[in-house]
Amino acid sequence: EVQLVESGGGLVESGGSLRLSCATSGFYFRGAAMCWVRQAPGKGLEWVAAIYVDGEVQNAESTEGRFIISRDNDKNTVYLQMNSLKPEDTAVYYCAKLRRGTVVAEGLHDYRGQGTQVTVSS
Repeated sequence: EVQLVESGGGLVESGGSLRLSCATSGFYFRGAAMCWVRQAPGKGLEWVAAIYVDGEVQNAESTEGRFIISRDNDKNTVYLQMNSLKPEDTAVYYCAKLRRGTVVAEGLHDYRGQGTQVTVSS
């Protein structure tokens, strides 16, 4: 059974930091490209950052310089360090496994977790 379980969300003041974690099981994590996406109230899914099998990372323009994605292949876990948070970062954050051979902007996921709420107060 495939599982992706996000944690680490919460309420934080503008300018603060949070670290999200996504523990996975049920698929070959080391060979998987992973990403974080988010959905703000009333809006569609927006990709935030991705990390590929070779360690290459990619950030959306809105998170460049503030968010850092990383992975621990021994723990089958992907992380998102979020710094300098803004109210517009408020959303439910999901981790997802990218479909093989695709890039994060294509928005094609094999699996996605249940999400964790991040709320940034002004």
